[in-house]
Formats: sequence, C-alpha cells, structure tokens
Amino acid sequence: MSLFDFLFKKTSDAQNIERLTSDAFTKAIQKSNVQLIDVRTPDEFRSGHYKNAKNLNFFDGASFQKGIAALNKEAAVYVYCRSGNRSRSAASLLAKKGFVKIYDLKGGYVG
Repeated sequence: MSLFDFLFKKTSDAQNIERLTSDAFTKAIQKSNVQLIDVRTPDEFRSGHYKNAKNLNFFDGASFQKGIAALNKEAAVYVYCRSGNRSRSAASLLAKKGFVKIYDLKGGYVG
C-alpha cells in the first residue's frame, strides 16, 4: 500500500465516524434496534451503562473481534467508553472493518 493509499484510506474511514455530544448521543440511542456498544471492561460495565448496551471489552481483542463480527455493518453502530479514548480506537477499527456509519460518544460515559 502506498503512502497515498494509506492516507486516503484514513480519510475515508474518518468520514464514517461522527463524534456526538452526550445529549445528541442519548437522543440518538432512543431509537429502536440500535446497535449500542460499550467497549469498557465488564467491571466498568457493571458499574453503570446505557440501557440495551452490549458490552464488548475493547481490551479483550479476541472477544471484541468476535462481538463486532456479529454486528450488521450496514446499520449504524453507537460506541462509547469511560472517557472517549477506547471508543475512538474502536470506532476507527469498525470503520476499517467496513462499518458504514459509526457514532462515537464524545467525552465518554463520564462526560
């Protein structure tokens, strides 16, 4: 892959990702049949999470990969973590895997 191809791919991946404020994210996930992914650890998830969120621990690579493989790439997916760092990485990975629309909670669950 040339540098140009790499840079172009990065740009196209970023176009599939939208960072949402807490208010916009909360409003958006109220829709039915939303693919809502919490990428925190199971302990963090147990301490509180959005209703109907599926816990896919980003730090458990094999389990995370298996979990995202079960998602619909053509439907929007909403991701969040504690502060926004893991979900940003997860969103980039989802884009590279071919997901068409990814919404990332800006500032994370604590924000």
